[in-house]
Amino acid sequence: MTLNDRVLGFAALVIAIFLTVFGYNLESEFSYEPVGPKAFPLIIALIIGLCGLRLIITGGNEVEPNPKGANARIFTMLLYVAAYAFLFQWLGFILSTALMTIFVARLFGGTWIKAVIGGVCMGILFFLLFDKGLDVVLPTGILGDIL
Repeated sequence: MTLNDRVLGFAALVIAIFLTVFGYNLESEFSYEPVGPKAFPLIIALIIGLCGLRLIITGGNEVEPNPKGANARIFTMLLYVAAYAFLFQWLGFILSTALMTIFVARLFGGTWIKAVIGGVCMGILFFLLFDKGLDVVLPTGILGDIL
């Protein structure tokens, strides 16, 4: 079987179904917004599902294989995302986001200095934007006493 757009479309539908099943039952211990935490995964699932359907209906074009080393980077990225999810509560938003940004920047060829500056800035600025500016409660993790 050759890889084509329709195969990607079916994979997108599987991911959309997975997000819908697990996102639909998300509940918060306290209500801090009218739609609750399940809105984001359900919206993402809808978008992915619609894109998957479009690929299935209009697809069929051959897809070129990934360039050398791309599959290893994709697998490494999946490991980074899993580590980010695992460490998010314990390390907190700022540190986990900074580390994720640093390692992703390095994965895509960024220098250490640019990756560290970008990661620290993103962690702090996004925390300030969401936690302070938009009043979205984010975990502070091991920096809790400082923040």
